[in-house]
Amino acid sequence: MSSAGYRIVLLPGDGTGPEVLAEGRKALDALAEGDAAPWRLEEHPGGGQYYLAHGREWEPESEAAARAADAILLGAVGWPGARLPNGDMAGGALVLGLRSRLDLFANVRPCRLYPGVLHRISGEYRQVWDPKHVDMVIVRENTEGLYTPARGVLRRADETEVAVDTRIITKKGAERVIRYAFELARARPRGAPEDGVRRVTCVDKSNVLEGCRFFRATFDRIAKEYPEIEPDYAYVDAFTQWIVRNPEHYDVVVSTNMMGDIITDLASVLQGGMGFAAGGNIGGDHAMFEPVHGSAPKYAGQHRVNPFATFFAVEMLLRWLAERHSDARLGRQADRLEAAIATTLVAGRARTYDQGGEVSTIQAGDRIAEAIRGIPR
Repeated sequence: MSSAGYRIVLLPGDGTGPEVLAEGRKALDALAEGDAAPWRLEEHPGGGQYYLAHGREWEPESEAAARAADAILLGAVGWPGARLPNGDMAGGALVLGLRSRLDLFANVRPCRLYPGVLHRISGEYRQVWDPKHVDMVIVRENTEGLYTPARGVLRRADETEVAVDTRIITKKGAERVIRYAFELARARPRGAPEDGVRRVTCVDKSNVLEGCRFFRATFDRIAKEYPEIEPDYAYVDAFTQWIVRNPEHYDVVVSTNMMGDIITDLASVLQGGMGFAAGGNIGGDHAMFEPVHGSAPKYAGQHRVNPFATFFAVEMLLRWLAERHSDARLGRQADRLEAAIATTLVAGRARTYDQGGEVSTIQAGDRIAEAIRGIPR
């Protein structure tokens, strides 16, 4: 942190990303009212739309700012037709690129259901799960697995005949993300909702895949270092039914990159949908936080999308900075934001279209800012 405060870089990105990030900024501004803000915000453009307009994903100074930031808040990346010459998504430098360059090895996705949040199941908006039964965190490895560039195609006579994606599971990658999951379980105050047991569940496909066998063997070895935490196991296909049927069993879940990517989106249904799903990309020295719903191009410019995932991302960012720098001020600000979110949700005052309501993105942000101002420092 500099004398001017924590440097938070904002990357709005594409589509609805700038819309939800504006509301996240509104929440940060409301938190800072009446006192000198312990942070300074810098906004930098980039993404697929930027690539189409400028021929590059972002400016060199924007990448340098992100690398030097105390924390990063990302909106969303991706735009139809925005592709690099090699076929990759334009704007990926802001997501996959930063994950790799900053070694953000742990993708951390809290899954908690707040009172007042509805689910859309079978076309109806209703309360399906009891809020006290849904409170877990899914940790996925974020820098290897199937998302490494170990892939290629065989083309002959302009026809693609074979495509190969190679999954990479390393000792270093498995060890550190699994250890992160156990440390997280140790720090969580309540354990699993059903029994209060601190538990880490390893989700894999070790009955078939060698990489998963290696990942599970690493899990077994590290679990012995944490005798107070219960090790738990699930094959990924079985897990997809168990997490829906018995979410109260789960405390912390750890998995490989692609499997974790899939199960976290499934888990978002438990918390009300992707509009409430936030994620942290966390490394040893850097972290980037984001709503994980994507850029949703079809809704861009309509100000309809749910900004609560961004509010939760801001809360995660503040808690990470508070812990990293032992800064109780930031912890109190995160508590204020969480209290504002909870009171707004339980009152049903900010239901956007995905909750069966008609509140706009901007109105939801206004109501969160109003709630923040009503909570003492």
